[in-house]
Formats: sequence, structure tokens, C-alpha cells
Amino acid sequence: MKTIGVIGAGQMGAGIAQVSAQAGYRVLLSDMSVELVEKAKVGIGKLLARNVAKGKMLPEEVDTVLGRITPAADHSDFAPCDLIIEAASERESTKRAIFESVGKHVGPETLLATNTSSIPITRLAQSVPDPARFMGVHFFNPVPVMGLIELIRGLATVDATVDAIEIYGRSLGKNIIHADDAPGFIVNRILMPMINEACFALGEGVANIADIDMGCRIGLNHPMGPLTLADFIGLDTCLDICRVLHEGTGDQKFRPAPLLIKYVEAGWLGKKTGRGFYDWTGPEPVPTR
Repeated sequence: MKTIGVIGAGQMGAGIAQVSAQAGYRVLLSDMSVELVEKAKVGIGKLLARNVAKGKMLPEEVDTVLGRITPAADHSDFAPCDLIIEAASERESTKRAIFESVGKHVGPETLLATNTSSIPITRLAQSVPDPARFMGVHFFNPVPVMGLIELIRGLATVDATVDAIEIYGRSLGKNIIHADDAPGFIVNRILMPMINEACFALGEGVANIADIDMGCRIGLNHPMGPLTLADFIGLDTCLDICRVLHEGTGDQKFRPAPLLIKYVEAGWLGKKTGRGFYDWTGPEPVPTR
């Protein structure tokens, strides 16, 4: 495996492109425009520059890594890829449209994967040319820092596909876990109910933002509180995952908290918009209530 395609140059896609290029792969990166990809490369360059400042990289290595990332203007550019990873928004219709488009340009050996954190792999496989060569590859945010990849096979995924993608994941220095194709897989099946319950607690006045987060950080020994983490993930993404869990299981325990829905409707999506449960526009995040 030499060439990796990444569709989506947002935070997740850029992170996947970065770690792949650092591992020596040639990367083709696309988004809705080449300008968005170039913007992502600038962001990757800044992250790599921090590694140089910390003595973790040499300056010339930054140019080498960035040189391995090439903007793809059209899905036809992905024809030479050995593996293509979709890292678009957590919307099934968007992902299906991407796979239906890129699937027209791939060869009979190309592997396709989705970075979905909750959408059923078997269902998404309906939109790819060969479900045997398709699976879920769930990276965690921020990709260059988080040392885990969750692999999820669909009903038709063959062992050769799993083996090849596991080798790729381990070549990035990541730990690999395997999950069944169930709503939320492993991590989000456990994490999202906690974040959702924190939203219920806040909305019902059980405690304020600071105390909920401090309670989980110190009382549960978590590195950050659930509301802070929700802001990092994106409240729209959290809501999408909660809805997938609720609809996929039919279990009321996954019902999205009204306050979470209200924040998303207000456009308060977390760190990426400058406001969520915290105000991120200043030098330090400040609870908004």
C-alpha cells in the first residue's frame, strides 16, 4: 500500500492525511474545493512546525511531509489510490453520495473505508462497488495525538480487507481495536450516553458546566470533562451520533438531551464555532452558563 486517498479536509481528514504522510504514504486529499485543501495543508504545516519547535522534527522533514500531500480536484484523481478513506460530516446521505461518486473511478483492488463514528457499515456498503473491500476505520480526534483506531467490518467485508487496513493502521503507530457493526461501535456506544447525560444534568439544573466537568475530571479521573469534550468533538456531531444510537437501538436511554438539540439549533457547535458549552474566543475557555 503506497497511496492513500482522503476525502474531506476538515479536522479529521486533515489529521488522517498528516499521519499518513508522516508514515511515508503519498496522500491525495480532497474537499469541496482545492482552496479548502490548501487551507488544510497550511494548518498541517503549523502543527508540524510546533513539532519542530519542540525538537520532535527537523525543519526539512516538514517540507517532506507536506510534499507528500497533493490536492485532488476531482474524484477521478483517486484512481491510483490503494486505500480511500472518507472523512466527511457524520451524515449518511453525504457519505453515500461520496462513495457512489468515487466508486466509479477506483480499480478492482482499491479498498474503501469510512471514518464514521456511528453509522452502520453494512448499510453504507450499499453505496460502494464491492462491499467485500469496504469497512469502517474510525480515527479519534485529534488524529495526530490519539493513539487508537477502531476497525469495523460490515457483513460482506472479507478478511483480506481487514488485514490490509490493520497493517496500514499499525504503520501509523496506532493501536487497533475491532468492533462489531452495531450502533456506536465500542467507544461512542459508551461515551455518547455520558456526554448526553451531562447535557441532561445541565439542562435540568443539577449542576453548572464547571462543576459537571470538574466532577468527571477529578471524581472519575478523566482527562477532560464531558462538556469540554463535547465542544472539542462538535455538538452537531454528538447530536448526530446520539440520533444514530437512538434510532439504531430503539432504546430511550439514547434519546438526545433537549439542551443538546437547542445548542445545535442555535449554531453553538463547540470550539469550531467559538461557542458551545464554553466560550472559546478568548485566551482561555469560559463556561457559558
